[in-house]
Amino acid sequence: MGAAGLRARVALVERALLGGDCLVTGCVPSKALLASAHAAAAVRGAAALGVDAGAPRVDFARVMARLRAARAELAPNDGAPRLAGADVDVFLGDARFVGPDALEVDGRRLRFKRAVVATGARPALPPIPGLAGVGALTSDTVFGLEALPRRLVVIGAGSIGCELGQAFARLGSEVTLVDVAPRVLPRDDADAAALVAASLARDGVTLRLGAEVRRCERGVDGAVAVTVARDGAEAVLQADALLVAVGRRANVDGLGLDAAGVVTDARGIVVDARLRTANRRIYAAGDCVAGAPNLTHAADAMARMALRNALFFGRRRLDRLVLPHATYTAPEVARVGLGIEEVAALGDRLRAVTVPMARVDRAVCEGETAGFARFHVDRRGRIAAATLVGAHAGELVSEVAVAMALGAPLTALSDVVHPYPTRAEVVKRAADDQSRARLTPFVAWLLRRIIRWRR
Repeated sequence: MGAAGLRARVALVERALLGGDCLVTGCVPSKALLASAHAAAAVRGAAALGVDAGAPRVDFARVMARLRAARAELAPNDGAPRLAGADVDVFLGDARFVGPDALEVDGRRLRFKRAVVATGARPALPPIPGLAGVGALTSDTVFGLEALPRRLVVIGAGSIGCELGQAFARLGSEVTLVDVAPRVLPRDDADAAALVAASLARDGVTLRLGAEVRRCERGVDGAVAVTVARDGAEAVLQADALLVAVGRRANVDGLGLDAAGVVTDARGIVVDARLRTANRRIYAAGDCVAGAPNLTHAADAMARMALRNALFFGRRRLDRLVLPHATYTAPEVARVGLGIEEVAALGDRLRAVTVPMARVDRAVCEGETAGFARFHVDRRGRIAAATLVGAHAGELVSEVAVAMALGAPLTALSDVVHPYPTRAEVVKRAADDQSRARLTPFVAWLLRRIIRWRR
């Protein structure tokens, strides 16, 4: 639509459902499910706020009906009529490149000056013996459930596994979360992961971490037996449903990329910093790009970048994007900037500034003080990385991302007026702490002299 709005002649090809992961199997249905799960948790926790509501009664069929209704309400935004109204030619079918400047859609040839591959990714299935035969759910299929599983085993303790595991536990399933990693959210701050693990446990999720899944079998009673091993001992978990959430795999098969001169590797389509493939006519964006974060907002940013670079000789670079990431558990975890390994490698060259949510008045008033804001700043005071943990952390991180994109130091956020009382004040408090840390003995002495002189 962006290209058509700039008067380019555009063809959009889709072989499945318009809207892709985000609308059909990702952001939209998952957040609709989480909203119901959070409501159930709020009822259970209402007594702590002086409201006796009793135990919630979850009608799972209505939960899923509401999920589908939300998806249907948003579907027209990505629908063919809207695209056609924006002068985009929509082709529904399988596309395959047949040369460096042409592709075919179900036998019809389309020639192009520029092309963008944005085919996304799909859930990856690990090579676990028996897994293929037990009908395991993935993030692509879990939202088709009609009945709440009484016992649910989730393989994978990353963002998707933790979000869905907690949601189903809050809705009433007996959930066991299994991962070979020693902790949940292994790519996030360890303290943030510990808070999420504690919250999962409070919601009734059983954590089996540092455990390897050896095999899966379907029993005569229809249950799935999942054999896990930890510290040399095996245990068998019985489940009415098994959910696999261990990563994603780029959709590059069957596209004829070799015929177009596009290079791929095990991770996806290889591009340069400007999202150009080995064929300079063809760009790639989103989850199909090798090494790209599987995030909707990252795909959106990459699509905008590919459009500018392809049509207007642009020089926008992927490695200069500031991309925040959010995990929508309770508490939420949001991060932006360098990863935990990069922060650790820099060591003393970065200074950590941490403010617990217990110092934020709004969090105290709402009884949700679990969490913190942690900033890693360089010697010039610029933000190299940040982690926010707590309710609405995914909203709060945007302010930090703006500061990082502008190259502003953390102390600049002290001058931003935040409404009181809001959780966003945690950012301001961190900026104030950084300002006080810059008050060296010499600066303090100089300020005292100035004050005496002004007296």
